[in-house]
Amino acid sequence: MMRINLLPAAVIAGALLLFLALFSSFYTVDQTEQVIITQFGKPIGEPITDPGLHFRVPFVQSVNRLDKRFLEWDGAPVAIPTRDKTYIHVDAFARWRIEGPTTYFVRLHDERSAQSRLEDILGSETRNAIAKHDLIEIVRTDKNRQPRHDETLKGGPTGTIGILPPIEFGRLKIEEEIKGAAAQKLAEFGIAVLDFRIKRVNYNPDVLDRIYQRMISERLQIAQRFRSEGEGESARIAGQRERDLNEIRSNAYRTVQQIRGEADARATEIYARAYTQNPQAAEFYAFLKVLETYHKTFTKDSTLVLSTDSDIFALLKHGASKTKTEQVTQGAE
Repeated sequence: MMRINLLPAAVIAGALLLFLALFSSFYTVDQTEQVIITQFGKPIGEPITDPGLHFRVPFVQSVNRLDKRFLEWDGAPVAIPTRDKTYIHVDAFARWRIEGPTTYFVRLHDERSAQSRLEDILGSETRNAIAKHDLIEIVRTDKNRQPRHDETLKGGPTGTIGILPPIEFGRLKIEEEIKGAAAQKLAEFGIAVLDFRIKRVNYNPDVLDRIYQRMISERLQIAQRFRSEGEGESARIAGQRERDLNEIRSNAYRTVQQIRGEADARATEIYARAYTQNPQAAEFYAFLKVLETYHKTFTKDSTLVLSTDSDIFALLKHGASKTKTEQVTQGAE
């Protein structure tokens, strides 16, 4: 019978086992990973977060890799009633990361369980926050996600034409409220919530009329504000025009009176000079002025009653005597 020499095979097997033991004693950690070492299923030591080559006890200790990057949670749209009894579909998302690797591994173990826990907690806090606020607090924001305030829009019952309820919080503060409440609960699982946002808000068909009514209400208030401002500006312009016209009339009247006064003074000066230079001319001028006065005062149907001692009678008598004398003189000639 032949005897088989098992020594070379044992040496080869031993060398192979030794190589496998040495090979499995080392492991690498990527920059995007953090590692929990477990021994017989229980975590030992601190989490390993430094990238590079590391050592472990082979066949006894296991390497459990966890993601070190920012992770995503994208919730499903959920129908939630607001405080003013308006049902909306809220679609939200969040960013999170593993803050306490050991706690996370013990309580959740993997990302699938973490996503389920995030769905429960973030979804619950979202429903609680939405239910505490009116719809306008969630939907009426500007491009910077800040509440849009208009001092000309007065508060009042929701949906009333011409009246809008005031905004006290806005979407950003509601999101921060949800994030803060969920972060306290998720910290017990080694999860840190980095950000939470409401991605989309959709309306049920039965509340679209209320939404359109609110939009019409806001537009009507803004239009009324513009009309009021225009009417006020029109009144201001009209008042300024009236003041300018009065000022122009006043200045023109003052100028006219000044010119008239200067003309009257000049005429008086001329009259006085004429009286002193030629009495007959002065008498003739007085006569013309009397005639002009008669022409403006009396008409062809007027009846004039004069006393014998009146100036007008004397003037007429003097004129008639003078005319008769001239006629006699011309006849004698």
